Amino acid sequence: MILKNIVALQIIPVEIKEEIEANSHLVDLILESSVINKGDILVFSQKIISKNEGRIMDLSNVHASSLASGIANSYGKDPRLVELILSESKRIVRMENGIIIVETKHGFVCANAGIDDSNVKDGHVTLLPNDPSKSAELLKKEIEQKTGKNTAVLVSDTFGRPFRLGQTNLAIGIAGMEPILDYKGRIDTFGKTLQVTAIAVADELCAASELVMGKVKNCPVAIIRNYKFNFSNSSIQKIIRPEPEDMFR
Repeated sequence: MILKNIVALQIIPVEIKEEIEANSHLVDLILESSVINKGDILVFSQKIISKNEGRIMDLSNVHASSLASGIANSYGKDPRLVELILSESKRIVRMENGIIIVETKHGFVCANAGIDDSNVKDGHVTLLPNDPSKSAELLKKEIEQKTGKNTAVLVSDTFGRPFRLGQTNLAIGIAGMEPILDYKGRIDTFGKTLQVTAIAVADELCAASELVMGKVKNCPVAIIRNYKFNFSNSSIQKIIRPEPEDMFR
């Protein structure tokens, strides 16, 4: 059987050859090479948002505390990096085998508070944006102002996964879309009422976008087209599991 009027989902990489700096005009750079349509979802890598917002630290300007130095000596890390990890965190979740897992001020549980030294000058690191959902909202508004198109924006970062090897990309900032598709109350193909199924579509879209963005391709943005989603004013907090419901804290 041939299905008619089915529009294929597209994930379009956006190449930006210019090095992103503080206050670079991200939306203008995208529009130089790409067309944005109504209903598109734009996925931005965390790295270019952090660079654009000046969230780059020169390690030579970081003074390590005695606590950071002690942890660094025990786990084989740069004490200045540990100092930044501590300053960006609410609590340390676990430290083992040279890995520091923390809960960031945003509520993300991840390695090194999301601090990363890839794709920046030697001796420098990037910190996560202060408020990734606010960053996404500002980009969404600018896109609408310059194109007249209503879109959604996601900020994406790479996370490890409990109990599984390898990393995947997840949403850390959301603007303009409902991040979870809740099937609770719907009827499945056998007539059963679904009770708890909720799909983290924002995370899945970020993971899919990584397939075209990569880490070394100068494609820090992807445009997802023809995906039907529910517009909303939700922020990333809607996708973070509340602590009382977390069985592993």
